[in-house]
Amino acid sequence: MILKTEHLSHKYSSSWAIRDINIDIADSGIIGLLGSNGAGKSTTMNIICGSLNPTEGNVFINDIDLRKHPLEAKKQIGFLPQTAPLYTDLTIDEYLVYCAALRLMDKQKIREAVEEVKERCGIAHFSSRLIKNLSGGYRQRVGIAQAIIHKPRLVVMDEPTNGLDPNQMIEVRKLIREIAEEHTVLFSSHVLSEVNLLCREVIMIEGGRIVFSDTMDAFNNYAQASAVLMLMDNPPPAATLESIKGVLRAEFISNKQARIHFEGSEEEITNLLITASVNGGWRLREINPDKGVLDEVFRQLSDTAGQ
Repeated sequence: MILKTEHLSHKYSSSWAIRDINIDIADSGIIGLLGSNGAGKSTTMNIICGSLNPTEGNVFINDIDLRKHPLEAKKQIGFLPQTAPLYTDLTIDEYLVYCAALRLMDKQKIREAVEEVKERCGIAHFSSRLIKNLSGGYRQRVGIAQAIIHKPRLVVMDEPTNGLDPNQMIEVRKLIREIAEEHTVLFSSHVLSEVNLLCREVIMIEGGRIVFSDTMDAFNNYAQASAVLMLMDNPPPAATLESIKGVLRAEFISNKQARIHFEGSEEEITNLLITASVNGGWRLREINPDKGVLDEVFRQLSDTAGQ
């Protein structure tokens, strides 16, 4: 078992941040840890990585008890917190050598490990550059490099694409997929689309408790959108949108953006709207599921768990 938590609970002052968190992960791949802000994701990840002692419960990393054998267990963990732990006055080489030494790696293997991880993360051409002179995307790559330099079984990433521009996000997602071919990645996010793009399984925490744990396909049965947002340069009247098969109601939330409530398949209604836009000259720029659907999913799952 790569990761196992038993009845994990933690209290800040008199308030429980998480309660009775049980996780079992046996295979490589990407597992999403999903939840709204303040749900307990970061607390759970900090405990799993050994940077926070739980009030109750146990953590096992690769069948090693984290409480009883912390050094051995931590050698099996790579951690990228929400803010990457970078020393910006160091060069990439200096920083990665330092991180490898912190992981108690064999000194004879450090240089080889540094070269390998730089190549893997696409930062070899910046080896001698100070970290403070890197873009946000490359800083995040350095953060990922320090998390995998010692080839851990479990890599934990807390909101790894947060604050990146769209191109940087695509690059970091690609890198995470490559890492997951050899490691187990526990990937935290509060963005449903991000988890949907990357993960094969999802664990959802809400109110400090696990309210869902299953495959991404099973989760998507809950997360069917009932509205999409359309951004158009030349939008039609709401009545024209409402005349399309499957559209229940259309409302404009700005001059060029409409929320389309529909019944049936999201894929089907999206295709119909795109076709209508082409035929009507609406100059469609974007069409996306309404992000408000995630709050509704959280509410439904939380209500179900509480019954």
